[in-house]
Amino acid sequence: MRKLVLTLICILAINSIMAQTRNFLDIPYLETSARVDTLVSPDKIYLSITIQEKDSKDRKSVEEQETQMAKSLEALGIDIDKQLTIKDLASNYKKYFLRSKTVLKSKQFSLLVYDGLTAGKVMAALEDLDIANTYLEKTEYSKMDELELELKSRAVKKAKKKADALTNPLGQKVGIAIHIVDNSQPYYPSYNQPRLEMRTMAMQDSSAPAPLDIGFEKIRVESTVNVKFELSK
Repeated sequence: MRKLVLTLICILAINSIMAQTRNFLDIPYLETSARVDTLVSPDKIYLSITIQEKDSKDRKSVEEQETQMAKSLEALGIDIDKQLTIKDLASNYKKYFLRSKTVLKSKQFSLLVYDGLTAGKVMAALEDLDIANTYLEKTEYSKMDELELELKSRAVKKAKKKADALTNPLGQKVGIAIHIVDNSQPYYPSYNQPRLEMRTMAMQDSSAPAPLDIGFEKIRVESTVNVKFELSK
């Protein structure tokens, strides 16, 4: 009995698909596709920072280095309560041993900044503190959802224009859209250290090193749609 029910369901599903196909064939239609894209500059830049003790006589503790780093970041106008987070929440410290059984500690952070100039200033400040283990973690664009919706609308409008261009020489008119497929791929944040482009700013003080304005690789966002329009004479 169960096999009979499953068979009937399959037959009904196949008949439904065939009916939809016949409906498309019974209605004169035109199928077009369109793709639009744009480039945007990232406005959320994440830097990975690792503080660790060094095996030397004058080594500074992780706590001391963390305090110095916090003061330097605050001097740059960074809100460390909102922009600085610990990456390893399971364990604030990672410990490792040398052959002499000396225990050294390290601590890893993620810092959020909003522009390339600030990122350059942060890297310079950390270098002054001898915290050189810093790299670009990922970049994001904060208004990505709104941008993707805008591109989808532009893609549909472009498909309509293409349909008009194809039918005007034939004396036909494009009617309502009877089928729309969104083939767009969602955007995912860029990881693995995107390329950096260093640009030296004009120096206000010739005796001081110029801050670096880091130009990050722009994010490409695109949308693709496939639309079937009803045709009329």
